[in-house]
Amino acid sequence: MTKKFQVKCPSCKKAFNYYDSEFRPFCCERCRMVDLGHWLDENYRVPSKSPIDIDELEMALMSGENAETNSEE
Repeated sequence: MTKKFQVKCPSCKKAFNYYDSEFRPFCCERCRMVDLGHWLDENYRVPSKSPIDIDELEMALMSGENAETNSEE
């Protein structure tokens, strides 16, 4: 008995059985690749509440390097 769960493809909006697709959550490989292309072209972005402070970033990177150096000793 095959499970049936109808969903819409997030790319093309076509309805399909979720469990029949090896490209879940997409209906086909083409839709999966289109979505990947959007990520690679940076059309999708994860929003940030505030801009990154360069000084804080440098300090975090430096403390991470120090942690790696200390763990090797």
